[in-house]
Amino acid sequence: MLTLLLIVPLAAVLFCNLPFSFLRRSIIPLAVLLAVLQALVAVFLPEATAMSFVLPLFADGFSRVMLLAIAIVSASALLVGRVTFADERTRCNFASLVLLAVLGMNGVALCADLFSIYVFVEVAAVSSFVLIASEKSRAGLEGAFKYFVLSAAASIAMLSAVALFFLVSGSTGFAAVALALRALPGQPLVLLALALFIGGLFIKSGLMPFHGWVPDAYASAPSAVSVLLAGIVTKTTGVYVLMRVMADVCWLDRAGDVIMLAGAFTLAAAAFAAMAQSDMRRMLAYSSISQVGYIILSFGIGTPLGMAGAIFHLFNHSVFKSLLFVNAAAVEKQTGLRDMNAMGGLAQKMPLTGAASVIGLLSTAGVPPLAGFWSKLVIILALWQAGHYVYAVIAVLASLVTLTYFLIMQRKIFFGLLRPGFEKVTEAFGMAAPVILLAALTVAIGLAIPFIKGTFLLPLTGM
Repeated sequence: MLTLLLIVPLAAVLFCNLPFSFLRRSIIPLAVLLAVLQALVAVFLPEATAMSFVLPLFADGFSRVMLLAIAIVSASALLVGRVTFADERTRCNFASLVLLAVLGMNGVALCADLFSIYVFVEVAAVSSFVLIASEKSRAGLEGAFKYFVLSAAASIAMLSAVALFFLVSGSTGFAAVALALRALPGQPLVLLALALFIGGLFIKSGLMPFHGWVPDAYASAPSAVSVLLAGIVTKTTGVYVLMRVMADVCWLDRAGDVIMLAGAFTLAAAAFAAMAQSDMRRMLAYSSISQVGYIILSFGIGTPLGMAGAIFHLFNHSVFKSLLFVNAAAVEKQTGLRDMNAMGGLAQKMPLTGAASVIGLLSTAGVPPLAGFWSKLVIILALWQAGHYVYAVIAVLASLVTLTYFLIMQRKIFFGLLRPGFEKVTEAFGMAAPVILLAALTVAIGLAIPFIKGTFLLPLTGM
């Protein structure tokens, strides 16, 4: 079963690109169907290990969370792409690249080998470069170039670290490297490898001050690609790898301090940067960076409750940030604008999008009873329990800043009098399915927290 999660997306790309037009037309429905099946596998798959050719694969609770998030976000991006890409060939190319990105992300979530993870990260990254530049606009090419340059620097650092880990352990498998590192505490080569690996993943995760590529990439990419990038690609290729490798291979207390400091700085600085934006996608990009800061801060605590908060917020953020980017795609498609100062009163014309935006923003800001409230509450409790009172206060205050800039966004776009020229704007009904799905998940996860806590959240970390 684990091997199929790698083979099927690749087989679908090859099959649908055979020279028959009906296959090209069917690729988006087929890709959405595969995403639904992957979601079911993620929910019902028991913990498992397997050998796929020479790759050691495994699926624990954290891997299954990532597989579920990958399925939800990729399906949402595909449904948005079905509406926003004009012609059949463009839609086919888009869906093919999404499937390749899913292949890469599934590989990252399932592999227990440092070099294999690096290879799958690059598969997802190369697919993302092409997706960002797919409209061949000046802004898209510039965004893809920045992503390429910084991602290449991160890749060099990660590959160098993998080579050093191999030198000291004779293997790149998680278990062998972890065993060797425990036998060589404080060895300079190990510390250098750790620094290179963390540095590379900070860039891939878009943490401040390594975030330069994120706003440009999210803002300049086609709107459906922004949903995929912000919803899951950055989290899988950066945040997940950092958490997985640090937790399973090379955790050091001093590294935890650095990670917490980076997370706290990122969540606060990005929140204030978001407030200064007038382009709605750039504002959402900075908001996404800020929420990644929460995940990293919680993970850096190094306690089971901190790990649970990080994983829970990673999943929730995948859902509600995708919802906000789908809403942005709907507004952009119906008005042709991204400048929030040029909008107003759109809730009268786009009530579904406006209501879903309220759900997304309240969840991002941590307002009860939505999903984002519970994951932020777990993070703050974990910080308080571990004695990190200053970080807990920073996390609460940053949530207030988040609520402020999202209320400003909501007022500028959806509230007030309808701007002249918007009289003929209508709801983007073609995007209703992902909007309703993501909004319903955001509400349902929040309301189901008593069930989720005992059956899903705490078992993730063995509590």
